[in-house]
Amino acid sequence: MATYRDLVAWQKGIALVTDVYRATQAFPKQEQYGLTSQLRRAAVSVPSNMAEGQARYSHHEFQHFLRTARGSLAEVETQLVIARNLGYLQEKDMKELMKATAELGRILNALIAAVEKRSA
Repeated sequence: MATYRDLVAWQKGIALVTDVYRATQAFPKQEQYGLTSQLRRAAVSVPSNMAEGQARYSHHEFQHFLRTARGSLAEVETQLVIARNLGYLQEKDMKELMKATAELGRILNALIAAVEKRSA
């Protein structure tokens, strides 16, 4: 693997960030420093942690940052549920975003397992 940009997980993470930013554009103005900001930060954290971990050239550190990315992904899912419950997201949009997070979660889990196998 040449770079983090070659990781399918990172590419899917970037797509998720783009989708989250688009979805949160319609959130109420009073949420700009609340849920909008929190959701965007959590989404950005997912591919950012993958990039940082891969760039450290250590299997152990890469695993750590991949697990952190997975934690941030869980934050995104939780905040999407909150946004839907508050009426900021339509059910259709929520389902599409949750489908993307589920797919990314599966890819991340497989990547974590592969890195663990290499370091054993």
